[in-house]
Parts: sequence; C-alpha cells; structure tokens
Amino acid sequence: MSSIDSDATAQDLLSYIDASPTPYHAVRETARRLSQQGYRALDEREPWTLQAGDRVFVIRGGTSIAAFHLGTTPVDRTGFRLVGSHTDSPNLRLKPNAAVARNGYHQLGVEVYGGVLLSTWMDRDLSLAGRVILHSGGRPQPHLVDFRRPLLRVPNLAIHLNRTVNSEGLKLNPQDHMVPVLGLERQGPAELRALLVAELARADVRAESGDILGYDLCLYDTQPSARSGVNGEFLHAPRLDNLASCYSGLSGLLAMDKPSEATSGIVLYDHEEVGSRSAQGADGSFLRDCLERLVLGHSDGRADAIHRALRHSYLVSADMAHAVHPNYASVHEPKHQPLMGGGPVIKSNVNQSYATDGESWAYFAALCREAGVNAQHFVTRTDLGCGSTIGPITASVLGIRTVDVGSPMLSMHSIREMAAASDVAEMIRVLTRFFS
Repeated sequence: MSSIDSDATAQDLLSYIDASPTPYHAVRETARRLSQQGYRALDEREPWTLQAGDRVFVIRGGTSIAAFHLGTTPVDRTGFRLVGSHTDSPNLRLKPNAAVARNGYHQLGVEVYGGVLLSTWMDRDLSLAGRVILHSGGRPQPHLVDFRRPLLRVPNLAIHLNRTVNSEGLKLNPQDHMVPVLGLERQGPAELRALLVAELARADVRAESGDILGYDLCLYDTQPSARSGVNGEFLHAPRLDNLASCYSGLSGLLAMDKPSEATSGIVLYDHEEVGSRSAQGADGSFLRDCLERLVLGHSDGRADAIHRALRHSYLVSADMAHAVHPNYASVHEPKHQPLMGGGPVIKSNVNQSYATDGESWAYFAALCREAGVNAQHFVTRTDLGCGSTIGPITASVLGIRTVDVGSPMLSMHSIREMAAASDVAEMIRVLTRFFS
C-alpha cells in the first residue's frame, strides 16, 4: 500500500480530469485506461462469455461505465466488492435551439445542470465539449467533440452599474444573467452547427450542417488543472466532485495484478447531480443488469444465485466530502470537521441521505486501519439540510450493504474546486485494500 507515489498520483488525477470535460469524455478516458490494462469491452446487446479472472467493462449511454475483475470463486459464494461514483458534475448545458441574438451579440442559450454555484462561472474562458449525433450511413452515429479553446464567456456586470453587489451579494437569474456570449453580430453569423462541423473536421469526421440530428453539449472552463500551496499540497481543478472519486476507484481496481476470491468492480454513473433517475443512473437498471449477467456466467446457475451473491456483497459509495472551511467554520458540525490532507471521510446521516450505518462505518474504518490510513467523519449540522449520493439509491435498489465515503474538499460545485494532493493516494490505498 505504501508504494503508491502520492505526488505522481495527484498529478495523474489532474491529467484524468483535464481529459474529461464531460461525462462522455470521462467514460472514454476510463475505458482507455482499462483497455491498456487488459480489460475488454462487453456489449449489452450481445451474449457474454465469462470465466474466472476475466477483466471486462460495459458502457451504457456513453456516460456510465462499469468494470469488473472476476474472482476465482463463483460470485454466489463470495459476492461483489464494488466502488460506486459518478461521472457528472454541475455545469451549464446548451438548449436544443441555442442560438440567441440580442443587443448586437451572438449568444447561446443554456440550461443549468445540477446545483451550480453560478457566480463562479462568470468571467471565465469557457469552451464546449460533448456529443454530436450525425446522420451517417442511414442511421444516427454519435461523435465526441471538444473545442479545447476559449469560445464563450458569461460577463459580469460592472460594479459601477451594480453598486450594492459587495454589500448585498450577487443575485443571478439563470435565465437572464447566465447566457454566454459567443460573438458580435456585426462580425457576421456565428452558426453553432457550422462550428460543430468545423470541429468535427479537425477529428477527420466529415459532415455537413444538415447531418447534425442532435447534440449534448456542456460548457467548461479551459483553464488547466493545477497545484498550489507552499509545498504544492493543494489541487485546483474543475469536476473534482466527483472525478476524483472515479479516479480513485479506477486506480484501486487497476492495482489488482491478480484476481481475488471475490469479484471486484467499479460503477461510475451519470446523472447523480440531478437525482439519478435515468437508464444509466444509479436509480436505473444498469448495475443490476450487469450483476445479473455476471452471476449467470460465473455461479452455480441456480435461480437464487443473484440473491445469494448480493448478500455476500459490499458497496463503497465514493463521493467527495466537505472539508471544514477556515472562513466559515461555524456552518460545520463542531465535532465533525474533516481536514484536507487528513484522510478519507466516512459520511453519516440518520435520515438516510447517506447509507452509512454502524456496521458499514466500522467496516470502512477497519479497512483504513489495515491500509495505514487515518479516517475522518462528517455529519451535517442538525439545523442544515444534507446532500445525498448514489449510496442510498444503490442500497435500496439492490439491498446491498453500503458505506458512504469521500475525500475532503472545498469549493464544492464551483467551476473550480479544491482538494489536497495527499488525499488522492490515501483513498486509493484504502480502496485497493477493499478490492484485495
């Protein structure tokens, strides 16, 4: 466990994030890393042929991915060791009829996806990335795009025209105030479809504007991820919530050089930030469908094999946690104030916003102890609401024992978030221990 290079691991996380401006790109980057380590892709539309020791992955909807290293013992006897995270982050996404022309500007209409900290999207060099669906060969074909350059901006209103902004706060209407600027009308047309065709051509995909049937496009900050602090101890990056957890689960799985008795796996869902109610979300059938098919190909074949497998199973729901904020310590529960750099956080809520109970808390704490890693605890103040994760959803859908954990961070749901470099390796150490 101690052989993990904390500095190199933190830097690799930043590379993973920069390669993943959207859930589509996060899944592509995850699949690339899995394939490099000998994992093979399975197609849900085809029969699966499986045997002990196989390393496989499945993609659904282009934005969710599950990967498994099959154990040496049938799953109905040893179950699954699973880490669940999510690929999506709060952001701004284009509307279907996005073009807006007003007051001499070309703009693009956006919807707010998830709980965006809107003020942080102002005055940023924004780009576009996502999926474009083309009519090709008589049927729809998806292609990923990433402009990788400053293209859009949501400009702030000058303080001269908003004199009370510093004393009364910035108040933003997402419909009126978050419409990004694309160009000047006097400079000529700024047709989104033409821009997409040109960007596809850079990737050697030939298309015309009329070939575009649809798109799923996200705005993102073009500033690369970085490190700061006296000793480089801090990470500044977009989408740390929750690509940092995706990376930790993936790294723990890839650290397995040989199969364990139990089948190990990760499931990285889309749509957690908006409730998980989708075909590839945690409240959908994706994980259950995968597990049922793995049981069919790697058990004694009895009808109750899936139920027995689930009773032997455990899920670590990994989603970033709130570190204590030095300027707002009063909003934190006094005896549950995780520190960045202090190790993984076990998250609890008696109203089931987190799935942790005494047993699963103890289970993860023991893993931390075995890995030589300090564990921290987070509970929301009793007079504040509590966010949730895929943990309670997956636990209720599958009836699987679950613990909610995460690495501590600041600026959650900002366009640019903050975490500690050392916590990346610490979480990987514990998850590697979990899989082994």
